[in-house]
Amino acid sequence: MIRVGVVGGTGYTGVELLRLLLRHPGVTVSLITSRGEAGRRLDNLFPSLLGACDLAFTDPAEADYSACDMVFFATPHNVAMREVPALIEHGIRVVDLSADFRLRDVGVWERWYGETHAAPELCAEAVYGLPEVNRDAIRTARLVACPGCYPTAVQLGFLPLLEAGLVHPNQLVASCGSGVSGAGRQAKLDSLLTEAGESIAAYGVAGHRHLPEMEQGLGTMADQPVQLTFVPHLLPMSRGIHATLFAKINADSADLQSLYENRYAGEPFVSVMAPGKHPATRDVRGANVCQLSVAQPQGRDTVVVMSVIDNLVKGAAGQAVQCMNILMGCSETTALDGIALAP
Repeated sequence: MIRVGVVGGTGYTGVELLRLLLRHPGVTVSLITSRGEAGRRLDNLFPSLLGACDLAFTDPAEADYSACDMVFFATPHNVAMREVPALIEHGIRVVDLSADFRLRDVGVWERWYGETHAAPELCAEAVYGLPEVNRDAIRTARLVACPGCYPTAVQLGFLPLLEAGLVHPNQLVASCGSGVSGAGRQAKLDSLLTEAGESIAAYGVAGHRHLPEMEQGLGTMADQPVQLTFVPHLLPMSRGIHATLFAKINADSADLQSLYENRYAGEPFVSVMAPGKHPATRDVRGANVCQLSVAQPQGRDTVVVMSVIDNLVKGAAGQAVQCMNILMGCSETTALDGIALAP
């Protein structure tokens, strides 16, 4: 059995991670930490887990990770970077769901997050946890930096086009919308039902922290620097991301449908829809799946890709478990083969 610890199990990503881990036949959850909820039973805070786990939260200052084979960090940024080095030193593998190790350039991270990085030496070592791109590197990693939710949807959408060199890398556009859970579980005015309900609003237009992560990943796919215009929106729903992606094609003709189908053939968690079909967030709710469609409207030079995921599953906790499965030698689909909820 894989003995697992979860740091920060009180947020939406944390409880989603626990939901998946507790149904994993090869995993024992040994430790769950929370400073604010220390001593409280997990199923008292989240009755959805009643009967699935009898653990109580442990104060991080008192946590003993020595019995863990792997530790997940489902924390805000700047927590993992302070605690991960000691775990790595003791031979404990880490999957970090925060942004602390996603960017290879420490200076870029510090500019976007406004503080000094506490473990810059690990940024170069961390493996970016997008299995469809880095599966082989994940297998031997000590530290996996799980991608953000928007970056997952956007990168999987653009990947085949950039790998094939079919689009101009400096004219990429991503117009994306996320459910309110993407803002976290903290009380925030903009997340109130009366503020977010029955409304769609853009935010972070001048600059969003996910932008450098996306440009880094997309640049690797294109094997050259890229420029992405990224506009996120808040959608009046609890879960889901819908990304509509635009790129200028540089080829006279290309079978885009076959390109996508061939690239993702054999990928257990990416589904390419039939021509003329468009993905919807409701069809991936609760599932570790990215659904894609690709089109070239009116045969003009703009390619349109639509990409949908559940931001808490393929965009966070599910992808983290997928990386753990690869890392620990489990079948990649273990605990992740659930069908999306409908309606």
